[in-house]
Amino acid sequence: MEYLYILREALVWIVTIFWLYQLMVSLCSLVKLKDKPLLINKDHRFMAIIPAHNEETVIANLIESLKKQTYNKDLYDIYVIADNCTDNTAKVAKEAGAIVYERFDTVNKTKGYALNWFLSQKIKEDAPYDAFFIFDADNIVDKDFIKNMNKKLCQGEDVVQGYRDIKNPTDSWVTAGYALFYWTMHRFYHLARYNLGLSPLLNGTGFMVRFDVVKPNGWDTQTLTEDIEFSLKRIIKGKKLGWATDAIVYDEQPVGFKQSWSQRSRWTVGHIQCINRYTKDLALAVKEHKTLMNFDGLLYIIGSIPMFIISLLLVATNFFMYVGETMTSAELIYNIVMYLVPTFLLPIGTALFIMFLDKRPIKPMIKGLLCYPLFIGSWLLINFKCLFKRETTWEKINHVRSIKIAEVNDITEKM
Repeated sequence: MEYLYILREALVWIVTIFWLYQLMVSLCSLVKLKDKPLLINKDHRFMAIIPAHNEETVIANLIESLKKQTYNKDLYDIYVIADNCTDNTAKVAKEAGAIVYERFDTVNKTKGYALNWFLSQKIKEDAPYDAFFIFDADNIVDKDFIKNMNKKLCQGEDVVQGYRDIKNPTDSWVTAGYALFYWTMHRFYHLARYNLGLSPLLNGTGFMVRFDVVKPNGWDTQTLTEDIEFSLKRIIKGKKLGWATDAIVYDEQPVGFKQSWSQRSRWTVGHIQCINRYTKDLALAVKEHKTLMNFDGLLYIIGSIPMFIISLLLVATNFFMYVGETMTSAELIYNIVMYLVPTFLLPIGTALFIMFLDKRPIKPMIKGLLCYPLFIGSWLLINFKCLFKRETTWEKINHVRSIKIAEVNDITEKM
């Protein structure tokens, strides 16, 4: 059993060093830095791009919020990609004031393909835009979103993730779980890295890309998580992504557990696809660029599923040592508790701390906080399931509520 002891000690050191690094980086989110200086002072031209599949219920609300921006209305256009729609998405979007492109492709149906199809046309046209935004159809955009993103462009940032908030955090324990997860990630992952000079990541929606960035190759992504894939390809090239806390977009999350399970399973499969495609390139980029930013990007890709596997191996070695009578019952219980507390209970404390820092009221989120370990635990089950069974079929998340920007503002003020 000596080899099990050596293996366990090695795994403990790997997990400890990894999480100590994450803790040190996260602390950088508590430091308030001076704003970057403007390199130019210009009002840029933008495209707001909305890929949409059967989103007639919510698409008009997003377009309405975009039309109410505190930015020159002549300097941005709203495009909707009605992607394989069988409802009135295209009609509703046109009536709301968007420019609609209809796409029908029963084979290549994901968001990444739709974006590449649309952007390829705009690149060929040499369309007169400086940058573009990507939104999901269920989003609602804060009135200062474009103004604040334009500032980032003037500061020299070319790919910037906005602050993805939740417009229905109190609908259920599931939506509360999403909200707590995103609020934590926004501060302790994205903001922390931005402050430290590392690279945040794109987060699915509410981000800006300078048009010149995609002109050489279009929106060239192949995985189910096109946002993460695009981010990693930038990091491999030695390019940092930006972060904009004050460019806020509100996202609707699934209320039911079944839809949430399906969505998070797709994200996990996308992560696994990125691990398979880009781990080697990220490692080579560390050697080539020799920067902490590239090393951090490599840690991100190995810190998801690979670190989960390492944690499973650590738990397994404890049980094997107990069965082999080289570990007492007290030691086994102690080791299990040492795993369960940081995995399931520490996230509650972290979320409470984040809510305190962001001045969010605790009372409406009490149920969500109590159920947060269940949300985290279900994600661990999803990761385990996806190690053996990986569905790659995209399933639509149905949006049955029509929430306008005024309602979001009311909810935010009450919270």
